Parts: sequence; C-alpha cells; structure tokens
Amino acid sequence: MGRKLTFGMQFDFRNPPQWHRPWQDLYAETLEFIQWVEKLGYDTVAMSEHHFAVDGYLPSPLIAAAAVAAKTSKIRITTAIALAPFYHPVRIAEDAAVLDIISNGRMELGLGLGYKPDEFTGYDVSQKERGARLTEMLQIIRRLWDGETLNFKGKHYTVENARLMPRPVQAHPTLWVGGSNPAALKRAAMYGDGIYGGGDMAQRYPEYVKELVAAGKPASAARMIQGSVTWVLVSNDPEKTAHEVAAHVTHSVNTYSQWNSTTKHPWYGGGKQVTPEEMIKDGPLMVLTPEQCIAMIDKIAAAAPIEGVYGFIPPAGYPLKKLAEHVELFATKVMPHFR
Repeated sequence: MGRKLTFGMQFDFRNPPQWHRPWQDLYAETLEFIQWVEKLGYDTVAMSEHHFAVDGYLPSPLIAAAAVAAKTSKIRITTAIALAPFYHPVRIAEDAAVLDIISNGRMELGLGLGYKPDEFTGYDVSQKERGARLTEMLQIIRRLWDGETLNFKGKHYTVENARLMPRPVQAHPTLWVGGSNPAALKRAAMYGDGIYGGGDMAQRYPEYVKELVAAGKPASAARMIQGSVTWVLVSNDPEKTAHEVAAHVTHSVNTYSQWNSTTKHPWYGGGKQVTPEEMIKDGPLMVLTPEQCIAMIDKIAAAAPIEGVYGFIPPAGYPLKKLAEHVELFATKVMPHFR
C-alpha cells in the first residue's frame, strides 16, 4: 500500500463550439456527475476559473461551488484556483464563509494570480499589481475569518472597521495559495495554509520549508497539493481511450497555449498549436492502466510530502457518460492503494 493521500477532481465546465450543448444541460449533468463522484469516494472537488473564453470556461467558481455544496454532503469543495485580482477581499471572504455554511464546513479556498491578459483589461486591473494584491488579500481574508474587526491599510486595499458575519463553520478554513514559483512559495508560507502547485513538487519543497522557517513556522507546517495531474485517465485499453479523448484534450491544451503566448512552456505556452496525433505521441495526455497510474502516483508521493493529488479534469466536450468508466476505474483500482 502507498502513503495515504487524498484525491480531487477539478471541473472547468468548458463547452467548446465544436461539441456545444445547451449550457443548462451541461451544468445540470456536471452537478449530477459530481454527486456520483462523491459516492465513489473522491475526497475533494475543485472549481477552476477563467474569463472571456470562447468555450465558456467557468468564470464563477464560488457560485458553482455553492451549487455543489447544496447537492452533496461529504466531499470537500475548493477553488483551484480562484483568480484573486478580480475580487475584493472582503467580498470573497464573505462569499467563502457563506459557502462554508451551506456545505457545513467543507469549504477550502484556493487563490492565485491569473495570467490571461484580456482578463486584466476586462476587469480594469493592472497585471503588474497581481502579486501585491494577492499578498494583501490573503492577510485580509484570514483576519476576517478569524473574527477580527479589521482595519487594514495597504497599497491596493483599505478596509475600515469590517467584521465578518456570519463567520465560517470551520474554526480555521484552509487557504491554499496557487502557484509554484518562489513568490508563491513565500506567500504560502507567510499567509496561507499550504501550496497548491504544479510541476515537480519535490523541487519546490526545500524552498517552501525555507520560507516557512523564515516566517517562524516549523517545517512540519508544510502542506502541499500536487495539482497538475491534469489530463490523466485510467483505462483498461489505454490506446483506444487515448484516441477517443485526444481531440478534446488538444482543445484545452491549445487554448492554454494561446493564453500563455508570451511564455516558453513546451505545451502550455508560446501559442503553440498541436494536433491530436501529437498529443497522443508525447503531449500531456496520459492514459494509463491502473497499475501504471499507481506507480506514477507512488513516485510523486515518494519525492515530496504531498497530502493530495488533484486534477483529472474532464476533457473539454467529452461526454461525461463516457468519462464515467475511467473515473470509476480510478476510484476502484487506484485510490484504494493510497487509503
């Protein structure tokens, strides 16, 4: 048996034009699917956020999370990742508190910077200010959740005599910081409860611990979610499944690359556009047998003290009825190894 881990599915509610369905049908079916995911034993469901996308990428993760909370009873609910610069910190603290009440203490809040240029122009927020805004927001949200009557004066936010009411059910709701660069690790150590990151978490862990110690916290306070197991599917026939889902994953990867056109990421940057055949050959799509998936997660968990593995996003436009086979196979053949 492997080390005990939690597992979470992430949802972005994409509805690409080439596979478009009525929005109300897509949302209703996805909420029903999440109810079923809870019954399978998944620990967490995560709501993503982006704006102004042609495929309707989920723009309102907290509203979607509230709908999930009303339809479920055990699964934890987080944002992965809510884009902090597009919120006022007092308002998101209040909304998250109400979500915690609706869910009876199952809310977690993950906050990150955002990177898509048109989101910043659309919300009239300077992209250069995003890091400083997040740093201030993390402080404001935590102090409000803790019950403080808050007076805060920062560069971007001024709060006078604000007191949160009603407060969250949980005494200390988890506040994740999204990202994996040095600035994100420092914010997580100073103001968050953990890092929700991508890439090689083993490389991030020493720097994260260093920042925790600098903030006066013990190394044992480190909490890490491996959040980039994005397009991983478990199948008894990986080759067949890969060909079925490749076009759908390619849509998602190509749009991320367009949004990250100024970066040099080999798949998610530079505006690079790939074909489904390229995606199958050496792209981020991974279709594995249960045994291969267990080995992959064992390797990740052995390299860094992560507490959970999240991702497994439904490929955009791929029917959830077809995806169900792979989600159930993961729950019945992979997850028990880590319980």
